[in-house]
Amino acid sequence: MDVPELLRRAACHVPVSATGEAGTTVADANEYLDHDEWEIALDILVELGDAYRTETAFWDLLAEAARLMWLSRTERWCHWRRAEVLHGVVRADLQLVDPDVAGGRRTPIPGDGHLRPLWDIGDVTAAGDPDLYVARLWVEAQPDLQPGGRAVVRLAPLSPQRWRRLVPGDVVTMHEQRPVAGIATIIESVFPG
Repeated sequence: MDVPELLRRAACHVPVSATGEAGTTVADANEYLDHDEWEIALDILVELGDAYRTETAFWDLLAEAARLMWLSRTERWCHWRRAEVLHGVVRADLQLVDPDVAGGRRTPIPGDGHLRPLWDIGDVTAAGDPDLYVARLWVEAQPDLQPGGRAVVRLAPLSPQRWRRLVPGDVVTMHEQRPVAGIATIIESVFPG
């Protein structure tokens, strides 16, 4: 299947009434496809998928189109969003500790889901120690998060069932070593059925 066909098939998954953040619609994506503007059409469809609840097949089609166009970050985003359809969405406002403080990062966090830090979500072990869980981290709207910086992030827990009790306003801590590396306030927590 070629890129235009993949994008047209993905467009069929979006309701005609869906509108992206910039006011774009599936008709706009199809118009760009008619003019061989594949990357713009892909961007519109990704935006529509972020604004409208979609299915895994939609994200699979977009990921394959992005792969064929060598758009690796967009491909990873489509895989990330596919996983969120299956396992849920956890978004948080993350403030990293200062780089001069124990536990503080001295290098930026890559924003595209590669980092897998540990998180204290309030559970404790039988010995009374914090029970830490792994969750991948995606930084929204920027390529990375600078040391001591703040950003909205998306978390992909390896054990999402343990995170289901979290609600907006809950505070969790990020750990890369024993000291806290960041403090995050949950802003969205939505899990499938």
